Amino acid sequence: MAGSQIERVFSVLESLTSEPQGLPMQTLAEQLEIPKSATHRLLAELIRLGYVRQNPDNLRYHLSTKLVAMGFRYLSGSGADIVQPVLDRLAGETGELVRLGVIQGERPVWIAKSQGARSGLRYDPDMGRDAPLFYTASGHAWLACMSDAEALSLVERQGAELPRDIGPNAPRSNVELLERLRLAREQGYAWVEESSAVGTSAIAAVVRHPLDGRAIGVLSIAGPSARMPGARLHELASTLLKYAEELSLASQASALFS
Repeated sequence: MAGSQIERVFSVLESLTSEPQGLPMQTLAEQLEIPKSATHRLLAELIRLGYVRQNPDNLRYHLSTKLVAMGFRYLSGSGADIVQPVLDRLAGETGELVRLGVIQGERPVWIAKSQGARSGLRYDPDMGRDAPLFYTASGHAWLACMSDAEALSLVERQGAELPRDIGPNAPRSNVELLERLRLAREQGYAWVEESSAVGTSAIAAVVRHPLDGRAIGVLSIAGPSARMPGARLHELASTLLKYAEELSLASQASALFS
């Protein structure tokens, strides 16, 4: 395959899209029908730009979540997906910020939201970001689906340092994190108060695939701690779980989960 440089770039991305386990450079070079040196230059540039990553263990190349998040930001902004009306109803019922994260590789990526707060204090962060695993309700909800060893390994691989403005109730050790996960498993949902940031609280539950039960997303409700103290978080749990189940049933018809 000759083609232009941009055609080669998109051919690399399309090849990696169909291979979630990644591809070695030799295979990509053969598919593109260009020398390995040219393939290496393409991959190095895509890694530099953040669209591709290389697994250091087996040296295979994978898509990063950057391109996926761009697509999801477009879909979530278009208002055309079946998921958005569900989020809007939950936001209207609770009067708080509702967010949906979709599991991409080793992390949830927030890709859709609905703001239920119409006045007063509002919590409304940017979308398209990875959900930090160590100190967010969404991260805890997903980690609670795993064994302790798997959860700690995943947190270590995410490797982000705790932000300076992290809340005073964020876990400060793996022991504290594992206790949060134990409680989340017992209750079926995770919750945090002033953990990810001062003055904010959140509750989250996983969205599961309707056929095999695996976690495919995380649904959360978040808002100012003044309106969402611990008691209200737990009051919202049954509503949150009901909507997580509705999203589970709707997931097969949604482009966001594809």
